[in-house]
Amino acid sequence: MEKGKLREGYTTGACATAATKAALCALITGIKQTEATIMLPIGREVTFPIVSCEMEKDRASATVVKDGGDDPDVTHGASIVATVSWIDEGILIDGGEGVGRVTKPGLPVPVGEAAINPVPRQMMTDVVHELLTEYGVKRGVRIVISVPNGEEIAKKTLNGRLGIIGGISILGTRGIVVPFSTSAYRASIVRALEVAVACGCDHVVITTGGRSEKYAMMQYSHLPEEAFIEMGDFVGFTLKQCKRLGMKTISLVGMMGKFSKVAQGVMMVHSKSAPVDFHFLADVAKQAGAPPPLIEAVKQANTASQVGDMMYAAGYMSFFDLLCDYCCQHALREVHGGMVIETTLYTLKGQRLGRAVRNDGANEINRNWS
Repeated sequence: MEKGKLREGYTTGACATAATKAALCALITGIKQTEATIMLPIGREVTFPIVSCEMEKDRASATVVKDGGDDPDVTHGASIVATVSWIDEGILIDGGEGVGRVTKPGLPVPVGEAAINPVPRQMMTDVVHELLTEYGVKRGVRIVISVPNGEEIAKKTLNGRLGIIGGISILGTRGIVVPFSTSAYRASIVRALEVAVACGCDHVVITTGGRSEKYAMMQYSHLPEEAFIEMGDFVGFTLKQCKRLGMKTISLVGMMGKFSKVAQGVMMVHSKSAPVDFHFLADVAKQAGAPPPLIEAVKQANTASQVGDMMYAAGYMSFFDLLCDYCCQHALREVHGGMVIETTLYTLKGQRLGRAVRNDGANEINRNWS
């Protein structure tokens, strides 16, 4: 491997497929398996070590430990277990302990089924067909995928919000996990929005993290849980997906650090993506009526939060409403209009600082929060 190159990992779907192949091989041959080689959807052949292989008369199980590579997620190190047994005909795939079950519409798996996505299901189906053909076996196979401790792991994921109850999902469209890739997070945003649509939401609340979401849920307590989407740093991407899916109202809720960037027109608000423009914030302070010494202090500030503290302490609360209005303007520009955009700004401790609403050309700065 080249110096400095990050090591790729493997999806839960790839691990489940390798475990399935090892378990079925053991069931057919009566020989415990120590490894399993499968073809990933990207066309790459990979051999997985089998950490455990157990056989009984009419069933066998095999375990693969998930390797997330150099960017491991919460499922890194999880045991993915496949248990196979004979049935009369066909191939049945289900989830056991630690694999979630779908309870809400909008996901690629029907309500009531185990949260094993279509690509992993197809991968497992393919290896079963391959082995049955190779060994001339004319029987059906039942596959049960389990993840010990999967229910606990799932608490660190968005599964509960998506209506996946009781464990993790078996995922993956390519078979590999690319280190530091943003694709998985983007996919989770899209999936959450699709669930919101399926649940009848046309108003969603997008937040930058768990704390801002907590405050948003108190502010918009009339909305269902599915309406709240954690967008992380992907403001522009999330807004465009909301527009694509036909949302009518988008409420942005966040804090000074990231929303100062949105107010500048920055739609990817990671700390490394773009610096806070303190001259811009000074201009907003001037619009809010701040005196020259305070405006100069804003220019010399170290963080956006420090600017917020300065303006709050000096009593220039219209600064926060103006900042929210700039967020609304840039959000509407990002999606080319056609929806209502609201923005609310909070402190880290949950104090509401400002709010604004825009609908294309219309503008409302709302200071009445009762």
